[in-house]
Amino acid sequence: MKRILFILVLLLASSPLRAELIIEITSGVDNPTPIAIVPTGWNGTAALEESINDIVAADLRRSGQFRPIPQRDMLSSPSKASEVFYRDWRILKAEYLVISNVSQNAQGGYHLEFEMFDVFNERKVLDLAVDGARDQLRDLAHYMSDQIYQRITGIRGVFSTRIAYVEQLGEIYRLMMADADGARPRLLKESRPGEPILSPSWSPDGRYIAYVSFETTRPAIYVQEVATGSRQQITNFEGLNGAPAWSPDGRKLAITLSKDGNPEIYTVDVQTKELRRVTDHYAIDHEPSWTADGKAILFTSNRGAKPQIYQVTLASGRPERLTFVGPYNAKPVVTPDGKGFVFIHRDEGGRDHIAFQEFKTGNIRVLTQTQVGLDESPTVAPNGAMLMYATKNRQGKGILAAVSMDAATTFDLPSKQGDVREPAWSPFRN
Repeated sequence: MKRILFILVLLLASSPLRAELIIEITSGVDNPTPIAIVPTGWNGTAALEESINDIVAADLRRSGQFRPIPQRDMLSSPSKASEVFYRDWRILKAEYLVISNVSQNAQGGYHLEFEMFDVFNERKVLDLAVDGARDQLRDLAHYMSDQIYQRITGIRGVFSTRIAYVEQLGEIYRLMMADADGARPRLLKESRPGEPILSPSWSPDGRYIAYVSFETTRPAIYVQEVATGSRQQITNFEGLNGAPAWSPDGRKLAITLSKDGNPEIYTVDVQTKELRRVTDHYAIDHEPSWTADGKAILFTSNRGAKPQIYQVTLASGRPERLTFVGPYNAKPVVTPDGKGFVFIHRDEGGRDHIAFQEFKTGNIRVLTQTQVGLDESPTVAPNGAMLMYATKNRQGKGILAAVSMDAATTFDLPSKQGDVREPAWSPFRN
């Protein structure tokens, strides 16, 4: 057996919260891959707190690309390769079969072994092992999902990533962190009444989150370490301090400041606090996003009378307009592969949707078609396969939703309590 020893480190947060985001799958691809996830074997005395195979099946189903076969339809439950009879799974038209076993390791945690088989070619295609602490059973399951997803699709999985978002309960705002499936929500920062928290943004290494807080009675930018909760104030100028976006190297933030008059784009060194002004125009420039190579910044500006998206090269300081279709385009976010950006696109009917525009061709593809037409705050998964955004349901409650970059798969993440908004997808966890 090929073994990979991988100790998962769970990020600590200041305190847990009971309310979770609940996955509601709304659409998927036309022909998802049938896959059988056999119930995980366990040789312990007490039952496991969570079902690994259920978590993996839910992860793969949520991607929209897989159709896990119900356990009630399975003709056998193999726990090792010698017990796999391919004809059982061909009858069910399963293309892949996954078996797994969990045992306690010497440290009191868990040891997970899992294997995947190509049913039609009758061969083993994946054989891995991973260790985790006692409170990391769900992390082990997400790791297993990532490996299965990558082996079949060739794309790195994002089931082990995190999302940050803002939850509003009356006048209280909470900066939250959860698994990518909405499970295990944790409170990172809670405001006093009437002091909003806005614009969370993950550092490229996943250790920090930058955000805007009104706790000093005016907006100020903070950077908080996720594991410890320690934080530092980056800016607190008069006027607007907003929309922090990390540079690809993690050394700087692109931000919006109005300290010299109207809002402009600046960069600030996180360590030295050195400021550099990037734009200089009488119009409103805001909502910056770095290009993948860190050489340019996209931003929203009304310098053409209506809000549109521009790009400024840092070396020359010369801006150019990127969007020309539609009366309103804003909030650009460059995709991880650097080939384009997602943004808020308003149609002629006044409805806001999320769209993607390719840098090379300028072609636009609208990705969301929610009936309320109030889609905002897009954030892209680190593998570039899916994006998350904020919207409202038919009852007017703020929820999070996700859509694949080909617009074929969608799902919602409503909260059991309060309104949720401003999602930020974490980078990969190493």
